Amino acid sequence: MERSLPYREPLPWERLLAFLGARAIPGVEAVEDGAYLRTIELDGHRGWVAVRAAPAAAALVARLSPTLAPVGDAVAARLRRLFDLDADPTAVAARLGADPLLGPHVRRTPGLRVPGAIDGFELALRAILGQQVSVAAARTLAGRFAERFGEAAGLEGSPLRRLMVRPEVLAAAERTELLALGITGARADTILALARAVAEGALRLEPDGDIDATLAALRRIRGIGPWTAQYVAMRALRHPDAFPAGDLGLRKAIGDGARLEEVQERWRPFRAYAALYLWESLSAPER
Repeated sequence: MERSLPYREPLPWERLLAFLGARAIPGVEAVEDGAYLRTIELDGHRGWVAVRAAPAAAALVARLSPTLAPVGDAVAARLRRLFDLDADPTAVAARLGADPLLGPHVRRTPGLRVPGAIDGFELALRAILGQQVSVAAARTLAGRFAERFGEAAGLEGSPLRRLMVRPEVLAAAERTELLALGITGARADTILALARAVAEGALRLEPDGDIDATLAALRRIRGIGPWTAQYVAMRALRHPDAFPAGDLGLRKAIGDGARLEEVQERWRPFRAYAALYLWESLSAPER
């Protein structure tokens, strides 16, 4: 079963794949031969998706396993959020392209998207695992969580072996089980508190909610600070003006961390896209 996912041009598919591939959870996600693949469980239906670009049609093409047919529309909607396909790159370029700091990056990679998330809890968990560690280390830790707490996907002959852990499963886990995966006690406590809040319905990490209320609820969880909350807002809540101002990479990208507080005001209401352009400038300065 295939779904066409149209978008407004341009869309630098290779850069989207590079971002997601660097963070792909082993056993759950993969980037292979120009395609993004992952397992999905939605409303009790399990399966896989494979997404490729169809630039001639200004669309992505998603192939879904037959088991996902009953939730095909919902899966397509989540994929649109993951790839930020409802973005208006013309509006972003009009705002950021004239900026003396960001303009060269916008012209170099027009249409850069803010990668979203298939699931808000999954993204928040990954953000916590990514606190003060490298992208590669966070990816490894996320893979351990999927292997330990995620169910088998049952996809024979595929590198996609696991489903990502659900909040109710982690909420019932023992602290010692999390410590065994190589995280600190403080981080284990934060993850358990997050999982319980989501499992109990006290916290919804969906893009249709009240951004300020959700951020406040996140910040009430011990161990979730401004960086984590804003990163979740960028990717899970789809807030175009979210901005993790304390990020060391952003400060490095502009060459003067003290200036960041001042210059970021010029990038409203698209500071999330500004952050992606600055991160992109660090990963590929030669382009």
